[in-house]
Amino acid sequence: MKKREFIIQDLLSKIYQEQFIEGKLPPQRTLAELYGVSRFTIQQAIKNLEEIGVVRVVQGSGIFVHEKWVQNPLIFNSLTRTPYDRIDSKMLSLRKTKATPEEQQIFQLNQEDEIWTFERLRIVNYKIEQLEVSKMPVSLFPDLSREVIEHSIQGYVEKKGYRISHYITSYLPITISKEKAAILLCKRGTPAMKIENRAILENGQLFEYSEIIAIDYSATYIRPFDREIHRSRID
Repeated sequence: MKKREFIIQDLLSKIYQEQFIEGKLPPQRTLAELYGVSRFTIQQAIKNLEEIGVVRVVQGSGIFVHEKWVQNPLIFNSLTRTPYDRIDSKMLSLRKTKATPEEQQIFQLNQEDEIWTFERLRIVNYKIEQLEVSKMPVSLFPDLSREVIEHSIQGYVEKKGYRISHYITSYLPITISKEKAAILLCKRGTPAMKIENRAILENGQLFEYSEIIAIDYSATYIRPFDREIHRSRID
């Protein structure tokens, strides 16, 4: 693990344990001495924590913990730790077809309903990191377009008057096929993560199903220990 990654993980652990008095981290110079690294490395680690909303830096006053950050079990992954202005999307395809039986089941659609299917690349800091194939019901989003796909799907959904509730996500380690390697500009057999997302509105309706192939993927979670579930698994 790189020094910066170790520092981020260690600071997250100490923040969650409330080891910093009044929610204030030590000065960067002190942190550099503590971890035996340069101040630049500390600055980069603090910048990452600031970008994902864990801390705020007040010039002349110090580094402070955001009070509400611990309510989110997902602290960051490869995309959420990166500001939006450093993430780009490039649409590869967009088509509208009759929903297949599988798509009808996923979205609870009728036989005559149509579905959007689009493919896009996610580019982080000018590097291709993800290939995404997503499906969305035409009945909910009749005006889906390249402009939307290459910007923010979440922003588009909420501008349409819908309220996003949550995501159900699963992860599967894979290796990149020859076909996908040509798109992602990497070697065949490169380790990657296949991520399946089901996006749910507040009324319980599924509005997007996506499959993402991500290279250089990482994620950090904080998961409360559920004693009752633990006991039920033992019994």
